[in-house]
Amino acid sequence: MESLIPYLVPLLLLPFSAYLVFSIRKKASGQRKNLPPGSMGWPFLGENMELASLGCQKLIKDRMHKYSGHVFKTSLLGEKMAVLCGEQGNKFIFKNQNTLFARWAPPSLRKAIYQDLDATKHQEPKATFDNFQYDILKPDALKKYVLVMDSLALVEALPSTQKYALSLACRIFMNREGWDHSGDFLKSLSRLTKGILSLPVNMLGTALNRAIKGGRVMVEATNEDGEYMSDSMIVNVLIGLLLGAEYELSSLITIVIYYLAELPHIFNRVLEEQMEIAKSKGPNELLAMEDLEKMKYTWNVVRECLRLTPPSIGGFSESTAEFTYAGFTIPKGWKVLWTSHSSHMNPDYFPEPEKFDPLRFEGSGPEPYTYVPFGGGARMCPGRSYTKLVTLVFTHNLVTRFRLEKVIPNEKMLFRSSPAPAHGLPLRLHPHKR
Repeated sequence: MESLIPYLVPLLLLPFSAYLVFSIRKKASGQRKNLPPGSMGWPFLGENMELASLGCQKLIKDRMHKYSGHVFKTSLLGEKMAVLCGEQGNKFIFKNQNTLFARWAPPSLRKAIYQDLDATKHQEPKATFDNFQYDILKPDALKKYVLVMDSLALVEALPSTQKYALSLACRIFMNREGWDHSGDFLKSLSRLTKGILSLPVNMLGTALNRAIKGGRVMVEATNEDGEYMSDSMIVNVLIGLLLGAEYELSSLITIVIYYLAELPHIFNRVLEEQMEIAKSKGPNELLAMEDLEKMKYTWNVVRECLRLTPPSIGGFSESTAEFTYAGFTIPKGWKVLWTSHSSHMNPDYFPEPEKFDPLRFEGSGPEPYTYVPFGGGARMCPGRSYTKLVTLVFTHNLVTRFRLEKVIPNEKMLFRSSPAPAHGLPLRLHPHKR
């Protein structure tokens, strides 16, 4: 037996040796690739803690300053990720969406609503949110809903922008009236939105666990009363419409109110434009599409709000092939993020980027790919026209009825998964003297 030991030891060590050689080669291969600069953060956690503490806007600004203004690597939501920055990054992603990139949604979002979003387009192509604009979200179709937007805004001037946006979405997209939006449905939607950009850990007390429970309530609500909706349509309604209403549209309206209350000279110019429109209307006559087309300065104010404080973090994709960008290699399977912060706050594109200046949108406006609050390319947000109409209608009803006074004069805007005033933006509403 002892005579066999010299022969057995190499055999026993062979698997370990093979593993060691494979690991070294794999590591060397990874090192040969010129990956973007950056940090992957902590094991498993990545830089999610930094995202939570700093917010998206500051995290990206810090990493661009520290590593590269073109592209940097990070780890978010449990995934290796490359963040492409600035106008060139936006342009590269938008132009290659159907060749180098595939649609990707965070695992927390997929788990929260029990759907594989990538399969939706194969199940019912016309039911996907990208194609849903052929119906309700087309500008011509939206015209008839201006009256609904106006009548609802008159009733609910400012108890809650969230309730207004959600009530309107339910009325228009789901033909639902009378839901208790202050009850389980609204609470469940809030839990869902707070968990869609969380680590994919489903344990009691985690954001994902609460989001899954919220998603269950919403799915049941959209199929109640015996009205069946397919899985694809549920995904479409929840993500494209209701989440957009609660998560981004209500955030945008709040941001507009924040700046109008913060900047009296901007408010006065908006009020002047809106009062001219109000004076042209008869008693109890609601707004029409042609009235909204006259709100040019107001829309520039909204656009400047979107530039300074975009409601969404940006957009995610998955690389379907290895590619090179700005001299760095992005491996196949990595997730790729574009973000509007990196171009919106660039002084090369927007002089004095911290200054609130709606006039910068007059004339030809920003250069292509520099201003991207609704994304771009084949996947530009189909709800952009809807967002414009709702925001303008709400702003008209607000400023023509009230002057705004911030209860907390120096209230800060916090940037997390979506921006929000630190204390909820408490206001004093002063009716105009008649």
